[in-house]
This record gives sequence, C-alpha cells and structure tokens, in this order.
Amino acid sequence: MEIWINPACSKCRSAVDLLDAEGARYTVRRYLEDVPSPDEIRAVLDRLGLEPWDITRTQEADAKELGVKDWPRDADARERWISALAEHPKLIQRPIITADDGTALVARSEEAVRDALSR
Repeated sequence: MEIWINPACSKCRSAVDLLDAEGARYTVRRYLEDVPSPDEIRAVLDRLGLEPWDITRTQEADAKELGVKDWPRDADARERWISALAEHPKLIQRPIITADDGTALVARSEEAVRDALSR
C-alpha cells in the first residue's frame, strides 16, 4: 500500500501514526515533492471511483487564484482539472491511500485508514 501525504498535514500524520501502530507495510509518497503525473492522477481517480473535482482542495490559495470553483464539473473539463492537480499538487486532497486490493481512498479519518488496512 502507498500513502500520499503532506508531512505538514495533521490528518496525514495521524494516518501514518495509525498505520505504524497497526504494523502495516506501506510506502510514503510526499506528493508535494514527488508530484504525481497526470497519468498517475487518472489512475488514482479510477481506483478511488471519483472525479478530479472530488479530490480538489478548493479553499487553497492556488485554487482561488485559478478560480476552480467556477470550472465546469463534467467530462469535457476533466482534463483541465487533472492538469491543475498535476501543476498545483497542493490542491490534491490528502492523505490518499492506495490499498493492496487495487482500490484507493481518501483517508482523512481513523475509520478510513482502518478500512484501507482491511482491504
């Protein structure tokens, strides 16, 4: 399993602490330093079963500067959203865990982390 984190995020630190406490085997991806490509973002979205606007942090300064709240949320705009996430990784919701069963989830709660551990 892999977890995408921002070490400055308390939800990310809590998720890592829980994974450690449970003895989970995982790799950490500091996605602000090791920025996911558009293809990687598409793959994670497929695993999540979500669209890019579903994992976009719209309150971030970059999001406000880009005006993403006003962007269409449809198939025609999907690539624009994915490009924005790749170019501005701070906009990606965190933490994201890619589970061993091929799924992924946004693990912002203890329950979500435990769900990833059970997969």
